[in-house]
Amino acid sequence: MYKVYYENRFIVLSSQPDRLQKYSLFYKFHDESDLYLQIDDFIRNDSIRCINLYSYKIDHLWLSFCKYFKNLEAAGGLVKYSDDRLLFIRRFDKWDIPKGHIDIGETAGDCALREVAEECGIRADTAIYKLSPSYHIYIYRDTCFLKTTHWFYMTYSGNPATVPQASEGITSAEWIGKERLPEILSGTWLSVADVIQEVRLKFLLKNLH
Repeated sequence: MYKVYYENRFIVLSSQPDRLQKYSLFYKFHDESDLYLQIDDFIRNDSIRCINLYSYKIDHLWLSFCKYFKNLEAAGGLVKYSDDRLLFIRRFDKWDIPKGHIDIGETAGDCALREVAEECGIRADTAIYKLSPSYHIYIYRDTCFLKTTHWFYMTYSGNPATVPQASEGITSAEWIGKERLPEILSGTWLSVADVIQEVRLKFLLKNLH
């Protein structure tokens, strides 16, 4: 199953109809031309909050879906300090996690470490745990992009002082305790909330809801 975000709406691609959630629209994949009409309609019509595209040939569906877009790859990291606080940035009035595009010849893990260093001014430990990737669509200069972001869970025990990268629109980089996580979850992108929830489940961090 793949979950692809467009702003705070999303498309789920699955091998069978996903009956666990109430979708605005279900669509069984038949051919690429019709699929691309469904994608275009979803992007243009913001009344469609979520759509389920399904085919038992899920790999073929995913490849056909990706062909509609210009594909990019990025990486980022959710960093835990030694006192269990998590590192978040504030960018364009949203809480976020440090991330950025992968450079040519760079691994996803190295990119995630670099982006944390550039956007927050700290160098996380090299021991990092890979999380599930996230996918989101955006439009720039009339081109539709599909960005895959590879996420990593990192630890850090050095000087907690941060330096937010103002040139990237980051106004703050803060270590946030569990008591403020409801504020983070309600003020971030759905894709970022998914990353936080995965860390909660895998690393048994409590009260992340």
